Amino acid sequence: MSDERESVAAAPWVATVEDLEALLFVVDRPISRREAAKLLEASKSYLDRLVTALTTNLAQRGITLITHGDELQLASGADQARAVLAWVGTGGSDLTAAPLETLAVIAYRQPVTKGGIEEIRGVDADYALRVLLERGLIEEAGRLETAGRPIRYATTLEFLRRFGLGSLADLPALEGDAEALRHLDLRSEALDSSTARGDETDVATGAPSTPAQEDAATD
Repeated sequence: MSDERESVAAAPWVATVEDLEALLFVVDRPISRREAAKLLEASKSYLDRLVTALTTNLAQRGITLITHGDELQLASGADQARAVLAWVGTGGSDLTAAPLETLAVIAYRQPVTKGGIEEIRGVDADYALRVLLERGLIEEAGRLETAGRPIRYATTLEFLRRFGLGSLADLPALEGDAEALRHLDLRSEALDSSTARGDETDVATGAPSTPAQEDAATD
């Protein structure tokens, strides 16, 4: 009997879906997959399976698992917004029309430059971008390799949390003219021939030339 107890005691700990949920519950900030895997003594592939399973388990519980790039965080579900807002004491988003419209453009076109936003909306975007940056709803996501190397903007994990989205894949589908704007070729973001040759050089050397490639290179 003593040998059996020693064998059980020596068995390695294997983290469960419940362990991942408990970890995310007590951490009051976004946590990277790498950090979560280290804390749970799990491989990256095993953690990915835990994340998928937890996302499924939470689907009917009023809580969502936000995944944004390499970051994870628990948040209340979109369907529970009314109950949460009752506690927070606000009637909804305090953003005015201009920041909200700008945020929508960024969400569906990201990463996108200020020039691209203004081309779509037809008005100056300085104020709206400043508000969204201050609220932590958007962030700088590299620069476009055109004249002046304008900053590109993308949404943040806070954006997903604020609007009750598990990931960008949960954004509502667009229809009609709005969907057409999503695929509009922006003159302000057109690459010139010299830039195109530079992109080919990046591909040839293996150097990352876009934010997505840079993220992949650091994994």
